Amino acid sequence: MCKSVALFVGTLLCSMLSIQSTLADDGAALIGVWKLVAFDLEFRDGRPAQALYGKNPTGFLIFTPQGRMSAIIEGKDRKSATTDAETADLLRTMIAYSGTYRVQGDQWTTKVDAAWQPAWRGTDQVRQYKLNGDRLQVIAMWQPNQNLAGKPITRGVLEWERVK
Repeated sequence: MCKSVALFVGTLLCSMLSIQSTLADDGAALIGVWKLVAFDLEFRDGRPAQALYGKNPTGFLIFTPQGRMSAIIEGKDRKSATTDAETADLLRTMIAYSGTYRVQGDQWTTKVDAAWQPAWRGTDQVRQYKLNGDRLQVIAMWQPNQNLAGKPITRGVLEWERVK
């Protein structure tokens, strides 16, 4: 009986360490700098998806080994503002946030501590991801879109490429 229990406990412990190692490996694969390739916005109400920030938006996603991430995305062809209205429009053509992150399986969660939109501070932003070599596909969680009139429920589907 003792041998059976010891064998079970040993097997369970090895399985747990293997799972933890796999999760750590997943998180380690995210570390580095990623350049935005594409960003489509999906609408929960069924409207067609759109490239909200144009076909070639600019953006970077950075993961550090210390557990911090930072993301910035800006629309294509933004120009310097000369009026208050133009300045306000610039805020609607960008996303930027940073915080500490943790990886669990095929998702990471960022505890936001700084953001272009104050409503994001203190929130958990959850992202599903899939790695394929030096390509990273990210699907954001459904949430009210702070940059669109009426704040419709949307999620981003983004493609990133590792910066070498």
